Amino acid sequence: MFGKKAQPPIKSLIARGTRIEGNVKFSEGLRVDGEAFGDITATTEETSLLVISEAAIVEGGVTADHVIINGTVRGPVHARELLELQPKARIEGDVSYVALEMHQGAVISGQLRPLMVNAAEGDEKPLLKLAAKNA
Repeated sequence: MFGKKAQPPIKSLIARGTRIEGNVKFSEGLRVDGEAFGDITATTEETSLLVISEAAIVEGGVTADHVIINGTVRGPVHARELLELQPKARIEGDVSYVALEMHQGAVISGQLRPLMVNAAEGDEKPLLKLAAKNA
């Protein structure tokens, strides 16, 4: 289910020094290096990837299939598949995910809410992967 499948290409960038005010909708891939004040939401037509870099600040909710965070998010985070929290990730809000990879140093101020993959089966548990400390 969470094997190595091809990541969608990052076709959009909110560059460092750029400030976006308002909601953003994107398809495929988006990288945020600047500031975004509003919700960032991936469309559901295609597999989506959202990368929030170390310098980025997002004040609003984020939603995508695969979410990678190494910056600051002040709002709810919803990963429809995989959420990766890098060492400098800071989240102030509730987090929902199917699979979670969290590196040492990442901080969440909110509730973790695992999503069931197949709610009809009821037996499927969310995947939780602990990242190994790099030597």
